[in-house]
Amino acid sequence: MLLKLVWNKIWHKRLSSFLCILLMGIGVAIISLVANLSKQLEGNFSKSISGIDMVVGAKGSPLQLILSSVFHIDAPTGNIPLSEVNNLKRNRLVKTLIPLSFGDNYRGYRIVGSELSLLKHYQAELNEGKLFKEDLEVVVGSYTAKVLELKIGDSFESSHGLDSEGETHEEKAYTVVGVLKPTNTVLDKLILSNLESIWHIHEHEGETHEHEDHEVTAALVKFRSPMGLMTIPRMVNENTSMQAALPSIEVNRLFQLFGTGIEIMKYLAYLIVLISGISVFISLFNSLKDQKNEKALILTLGASRTKVFTQLLLEGLLLSFIGYFLGIILSKVALFSISKLLSETNFTEINIWQFGTVEIYLLIMALLIGIVSAALPALGIYKVNISETLSRE
Repeated sequence: MLLKLVWNKIWHKRLSSFLCILLMGIGVAIISLVANLSKQLEGNFSKSISGIDMVVGAKGSPLQLILSSVFHIDAPTGNIPLSEVNNLKRNRLVKTLIPLSFGDNYRGYRIVGSELSLLKHYQAELNEGKLFKEDLEVVVGSYTAKVLELKIGDSFESSHGLDSEGETHEEKAYTVVGVLKPTNTVLDKLILSNLESIWHIHEHEGETHEHEDHEVTAALVKFRSPMGLMTIPRMVNENTSMQAALPSIEVNRLFQLFGTGIEIMKYLAYLIVLISGISVFISLFNSLKDQKNEKALILTLGASRTKVFTQLLLEGLLLSFIGYFLGIILSKVALFSISKLLSETNFTEINIWQFGTVEIYLLIMALLIGIVSAALPALGIYKVNISETLSRE
């Protein structure tokens, strides 16, 4: 009964109530969105660079090298001689080295030449078919296979470059021999083959090369001990034609660039939530002021001041809770839109249904703001002089 009475009152002054709910919703939505997005992006980035101590590639931007070779979301800095990569691989401080070679795509999805050790690094397993062994055989990531509707035995011709509108290699076709299970890594959105396939596709008719004369795009390196991390990057940068980039440093630098914007958005959201609390306070204060005669009449009819106080307090709580609920919905809708955008650009996956401690803290914050904002004007009910108020009427 009391809840129904409070709801009818909220509906009666729906314009001001809607403003309170909207402000609370926008503030909660921004805080939830920023917190979830930054947490998931940081987690996905950390997962992608796990087990990779160093990346070597052509000289240029270290961040570009990491983004192109680890996350596959940027153009590569160039190619490097396979002979230099193999010399690095033989270094006693290097535990594993995974060469990568790319430069072609099929309908916008990258074709990456590598070794089976790349699949092992990401703990990938076959869903069906077999692993690539011969030239022009490919294994397709789960997401790519689903979007492009590729299945075992299908053949396709690649396009030069990373743009789906590039020149097509019509004389040579790849054949799908395997499809991977979902790994929640970059492999899900790649097409994988051996290195020889990439070289074969780009050799002109009648042209042959010795194995060591070939080039690759980059290599993912893991060291045996911290000594490798301390000495090899500098050695590579100073004594070879290659560039060494450290994923952990570049990713931290990337998040530092985003960090300022994220903090500004959080402060803006907290300000909006505070304004929402003030609007609840003003709404209830004006309500108590404008309806003082009504409240006095209710008190004379037997209602206790505590009951009226509870009614006003419940009104503030209900406004805040509805605002919180609206904010969570807005946050999930925004996350869904961002997830679709990132998915289309092969960036990363965002779980829109992930709930964490931030949602719990936001609920507590919203309810506290509702309680405080409602309690301050509601305390005025204890100051209402019934006889004086009714005599004015």
